[in-house]
Amino acid sequence: MLSSDLLGPQWNCPLGSKDLEDKEGLWGGGSGLPPPDYLSGSWRLDVGLDCEGSPEGAEARAWTTYYYSLLQSCLRQAGLPETQDRSQVPRTGCPGAEVTLCILGSPSTFLSVLLEGGVQSPGNMLLCLSPAWLTKVPAPGRPGEAALLVSKAVSFHPGGLTFLDDFVPRRQATYFLVGLGPGPGQGREAAELARDLTCPTGGSAELARLLEDRLLTRHLLAQKGGVAVPATLAFTYKPPTLLQGGDASPGLRLVELSGKEGQEALVKEEVGAFLHSEALGDALQVAIKLSSWRWRGRQALRLFPRTEVGTVADTVVALLEKLEEEESVLVEAVCPPARLPFPGNAPPGPELAMRICAVVCRTQGDRPLLSKVVCAVGRGDRPLRHQNSLPRTLEVVLAQCGLGEAAQVAVVRQSVKAASEAALAAVLALEAGLSAEQRGGRLACTDFLGVDFALTVAGGALIPVALELNSGLCLEACGALEGLWAAPRSGTATKEAAAATPLVETMLRSSARCLMEGKQLLVIGAGGVGKKFVWEAARDYGLKLHLVESDPNHFASQLVQTFIHFDVTEHRKDEENARLLAELVRARGLQLDGCFSYWDDCLVLTALLCQELGLPCSPPDAMRLAKQKSRTQLHLLCCHGPPWPAPSLHAVPCCPLESEADVERAVCRVPLPGVMKLEFGAGAVGVRLVEDALQCHQHFSQIAHDLQGEADHPGIGLGWGNSMLLMEFIEGTEHDVDLVLFGGRLLAAFVSDNGPTRLPGFTETAACMPTGLAPEQEAQLVQAAFRCCLGCGLLDGVFNVELKMTRAGPRLIEINPRMGGFYLRDWILELYGVDLLLAAAMVACGLRPALPAHPRASGHMVGVTGLVSQHLQVLSSTASQEALRALHDQGLLRFNQFISLEEAQVTGEYEEPYCSVACAGPSPAEARLRLLGLCQGLGIDGPHYPVAHFLSHFK
Repeated sequence: MLSSDLLGPQWNCPLGSKDLEDKEGLWGGGSGLPPPDYLSGSWRLDVGLDCEGSPEGAEARAWTTYYYSLLQSCLRQAGLPETQDRSQVPRTGCPGAEVTLCILGSPSTFLSVLLEGGVQSPGNMLLCLSPAWLTKVPAPGRPGEAALLVSKAVSFHPGGLTFLDDFVPRRQATYFLVGLGPGPGQGREAAELARDLTCPTGGSAELARLLEDRLLTRHLLAQKGGVAVPATLAFTYKPPTLLQGGDASPGLRLVELSGKEGQEALVKEEVGAFLHSEALGDALQVAIKLSSWRWRGRQALRLFPRTEVGTVADTVVALLEKLEEEESVLVEAVCPPARLPFPGNAPPGPELAMRICAVVCRTQGDRPLLSKVVCAVGRGDRPLRHQNSLPRTLEVVLAQCGLGEAAQVAVVRQSVKAASEAALAAVLALEAGLSAEQRGGRLACTDFLGVDFALTVAGGALIPVALELNSGLCLEACGALEGLWAAPRSGTATKEAAAATPLVETMLRSSARCLMEGKQLLVIGAGGVGKKFVWEAARDYGLKLHLVESDPNHFASQLVQTFIHFDVTEHRKDEENARLLAELVRARGLQLDGCFSYWDDCLVLTALLCQELGLPCSPPDAMRLAKQKSRTQLHLLCCHGPPWPAPSLHAVPCCPLESEADVERAVCRVPLPGVMKLEFGAGAVGVRLVEDALQCHQHFSQIAHDLQGEADHPGIGLGWGNSMLLMEFIEGTEHDVDLVLFGGRLLAAFVSDNGPTRLPGFTETAACMPTGLAPEQEAQLVQAAFRCCLGCGLLDGVFNVELKMTRAGPRLIEINPRMGGFYLRDWILELYGVDLLLAAAMVACGLRPALPAHPRASGHMVGVTGLVSQHLQVLSSTASQEALRALHDQGLLRFNQFISLEEAQVTGEYEEPYCSVACAGPSPAEARLRLLGLCQGLGIDGPHYPVAHFLSHFK
């Protein structure tokens, strides 16, 4: 028996009584003291729950104590230790400079979020048990907005450790999630705390009012999301503004009433037509309920047989008197349980009904992502409610109901995924059209949604029908299911992904935005068209950028707060230039929070300038060491540890080359075949495989003649000179490892695979992300990259490390002491929701990047590079920039342009890739097949550029 309230005749309740399922929530007000027999346990209650300067009354203090005990009960059931009281020694910190994720709500509802937050951001996930622990203060420079300060909270740490902490000075929230809708008493106080904050807010009283209106959400899901909902007849008195003038929704009949009296004839006519319509399908009963946030959590009489037209009409008429403006009376079909064919003989007992609960979260780019599905099963003739049924997995429940085949279960799961993600997409689209006042704040947004479904049969297929939005209860049900695996028990443990993982990742992303909004950053070197994303991202994040650039006509000069024209190409004068730039910055009165560069040529200058200005950065000597390729290898070869494994294990023998005599000595020391490259080069320009001494001399002479200075090939490091090195050629697969380091700690690492190059050159041809290596090999690459960075003194920043995986383990190609180039930032953002640009900006400001502890890829990306020498004809026709951009905008591929078509005209040995074309897929094989077909259709694939061969490493 399934409707959104799921009442049976034996559970009749008078209008206005409390529904067992829909509680008003924490601090609902008007309910007096907590239950007298609540939550007895052995935990200590003589803890510091009082908040200095914010005394609570007796009733409020009783509820604070109740929820503290509820937290201890939840921790005990999960096999976790009791909260330790540290409030006597206040915690200190850096308000406004640290992530602070704050939740005000029931511990049982948000336990999974709190525990996951303790893992992903230790000590920064805070639970407030009382509104008195929080304070709003006006935000300087932001009229009408306020900062939220935390005086006391329970902090969460890895391993489920929790501490009751006081904060002096008070911590400033960078993300706030309140677990209550608008209600009387202290509920109003909590709702006011969430209104008009400077930090992102995962909901508000205003948004809760919208989502708690059953009529509005049912219309939204059916019309905007294409989600199946129960057939519904709605009588409304002055309908909600958001419903006025809207189109009809499938399965939803809206009757606007001119008044609340004298409507008997109209109601009887409409009810009769509805109950006899085909829209009700096989439903035998209907439920009658009131719809608006005011009636949330209240019973709406009882169920009626579909045949009792007169009784249903009379009940509706009686309820009309209780309506206020924008409220409705709903008559809805009770979805009959899906009758699944049981293999063999059906088990004895009553028919079973199931309720499917899906939690879906907002992720990077406002994309909905199904986080977890939890089910409940019970007798088909009785109500099936949250908190009165055991949470189970979808597979177990479907098997109990007679559906056990993996393929059939996968179809049901996919349909639930599609419906729940469509529901959140519809909600986000609605919110995007609301004003800040209507949302309850400029940064208020629904970050997660719980959707209750019934599973019914329509047209011979199993269809999930959305009954209700129940975010808190669905999240609590998922946490309860996860608790099954948390408690100690015998047997093999089962690792279940937390439902809250994507929500916590969204909280961290939002916090990063909050911390960085308005930050003043100096950027050294603008880069080319491949770095256009920098200026777009800066605008999106609210960064205030100031630019130092050699080209006075650079397009970015019009996109920044301050443009400083300064020649940064002569790197032999970097120390002098750093002092001159520091004087220019001071003369202009720039109050900088940080300074950074993503442009190879400017990295040492940037480090020197940061040193002059007293801004955070890796030491200039570390940058110099990483910038010069032979120095990097020779230095690491001498780093034998401890600790072990030492960086020397990954370094490759090499010799620097500045003259023909150096070449002669090098061929005697470095085993051939070898690789010759520019010491300060970039983009694989001038890199060549050499088989013998003659080829070494020939290539050295050619480079010395062709590439003498910056004017010969701008942007590849010739401002540092054209000296070279010879290093041993290492057999193996090539990989990029992009690292985020802060204070010498590894915060994140992303590994990608590269395809075979077109020897004797080393220009990149293809790439795949995430890596296809075994987890152990992936970990070896990450640790090798990390150890090499530390060995060079690179402790803070975003770095790109190129390695080869050999049969003996990872070997270093080179370290790029800046964010990965080409497509890497875009791919990592798309697949993992982590922005390396924002992480680099945070490190430059001395802030620890707010990153998930274990980022998970949402899919796979496989791409191929485009070269003008091979693709000039198609780049001017079928694969033109306009054509590729159009396919990108349609979501059919990802197009990343590195340089302009004019710049790409340098062909032959010194050619740089023009672009990358990539396809995404749920697996590497599917992404590879999509890309291969697309390249064949566009003409990128051909006899002289065999894409299938370049992608062969990714099988």
